[in-house]
Amino acid sequence: MGNKKYISVPVMVGNLPLGGEWPVRIQSMTNTDTLDTNASVAQCMRIIEAGGELVRLTAQGIREAENLANIKEKLVKAGYGAPLVADIHFNPDAAEKAATFVEKVRINPGNYADKRAQFINVDLTEKEYAEELERIHHRLLPLIEVCRRNNTVIRVGINHGSLSDRIMSRYGNTPAGMTASAMEFIKIFRAENFNNLVLSMKSSDTAVMVDATRMLVDAMTANGYGYPLHLGVTEAGEGEDGRIRSAVGIGTLLAEGIGDTIRVSLSEPPEEEIPVAREILNCMGSPTGRVLKGVERLSAKYGEESYRPEVIAFREDLFWDETGNKYNGTIAMVGDRPSTIQKYIKCEEGETESPGATDKRSIREKDGMESATKTDDKMALGADAAIFPEKTTICYVTGKTDRTKVAIEAAVATSRFFLARRAAGICITDKRVCVEEKPIDEKSPRKNPDKEPITPETFKEISFAILRASEARITGNRYISCPTCGRTRYDLQAAVKKVKDATKQLTGLKIAIMGCVVNGPGEMAGSDYGYVGAGEGKINIYKGSVPVLKNIPEEEAIDRLLEIIEEDRNTANGIK
Repeated sequence: MGNKKYISVPVMVGNLPLGGEWPVRIQSMTNTDTLDTNASVAQCMRIIEAGGELVRLTAQGIREAENLANIKEKLVKAGYGAPLVADIHFNPDAAEKAATFVEKVRINPGNYADKRAQFINVDLTEKEYAEELERIHHRLLPLIEVCRRNNTVIRVGINHGSLSDRIMSRYGNTPAGMTASAMEFIKIFRAENFNNLVLSMKSSDTAVMVDATRMLVDAMTANGYGYPLHLGVTEAGEGEDGRIRSAVGIGTLLAEGIGDTIRVSLSEPPEEEIPVAREILNCMGSPTGRVLKGVERLSAKYGEESYRPEVIAFREDLFWDETGNKYNGTIAMVGDRPSTIQKYIKCEEGETESPGATDKRSIREKDGMESATKTDDKMALGADAAIFPEKTTICYVTGKTDRTKVAIEAAVATSRFFLARRAAGICITDKRVCVEEKPIDEKSPRKNPDKEPITPETFKEISFAILRASEARITGNRYISCPTCGRTRYDLQAAVKKVKDATKQLTGLKIAIMGCVVNGPGEMAGSDYGYVGAGEGKINIYKGSVPVLKNIPEEEAIDRLLEIIEEDRNTANGIK
């Protein structure tokens, strides 16, 4: 992209302009049953009152699509005019019906007009491939006409893990496959002179989400297209890990000038997503969530960057331990102001690993990502730098007292280096360390009467969470979970807690807890195990993307999951 950021051509979603130089819009999605009008209206109101500018609701069938009219009517009568978005999977008829009532419809190319993936290889000739595209084109025509008549926007939402077999067989389950799918649909809409489009490239893997979105931007720019972009990390999870994972993916792209609307996907009440989204936008240094100057991607020479948050200094031999041994490497400083880091930052280096840490980095050979194993990592316990013995350590300087704000801002400021595998370690440092030339300790934490004190232990926990979210270093287990929607038929938030509690003594696993089988099996790609809702009180358990147990009563599901994990570990260790 060079020094020129991607500026989209705005579209109107109802009366809300989206794209261009307009503010980055914040949205969320209800998790109520769309047939329950009052519950859905009440939750829409809570989202809007929290600051949501668009609200999405699932419409899995004709009845749900038709009831969007009743929800819309009640909201308007109550004085809530935020645009509504219908979320569609598998059912073109529902999309066409919903498009007459709401301002925007989201479709997923992998399971809308294309054939649902069976995760099998489909060897098509060029002629057969072209015929499939023509079939998809024909199936989209009714939706295009309905949306044209009603001035309804369409979001083409491509999700990693829910690509069609046709795409995966040719391009793999990769950012390239996601981009190919998006461009195919764009060209179909353009052939019909329909440009009321928004695009999104989502994944629970932050690196895939970022890479796919950048790749789509390059492809659109090369073709002279300028459609607005929706950003989000699917199945981000909950709590601090979920907030950091979202900040890593969304923040990295916003800092490059990419993105027009964002949704933070947490396994929590949807109105709680809004403050997190707002905090990510605040990190851009502008009330609109837009970067204030020209931007470019990570370059070979860090000093040439002009991101916001910016890299504001580069120092060598900046860190040393109590014996006077200096850290032999480059330190890239990111933080509030250059003046805060003019003095040396002292770190007391120790050999102690954090509890539950493992020596394994993530391995993504199937996606062509770099894989590595580290056995000699160190922890610097003074300012809590997770230092690897190579490349560059990124130091984030903060003066904040709110743990959540520190976590989000540090993730936005530092994560692009870890996604690009260009950094060896992370150090989150209190500004007082810079000014006073001494490390802080547990006896002098920054205190906020309403928040948890910021301590060295806090910095360490946030540092490891950022490394996990960017899959630069894996400690403990990784959990992904969807934010739930009207398709979920069990208490997913309670399930997340139960799965985490039951597996907390294990390490090195990636476990997905998903609300339903619509997106779950595909979008938990890369997980070791899956715990997926299959209906009222029923759970499917997966190993990878393969269901090994179906329709297990929920009260038995945790024990069955643990049995499968134990069996696999015994097999791996040669225990019969």
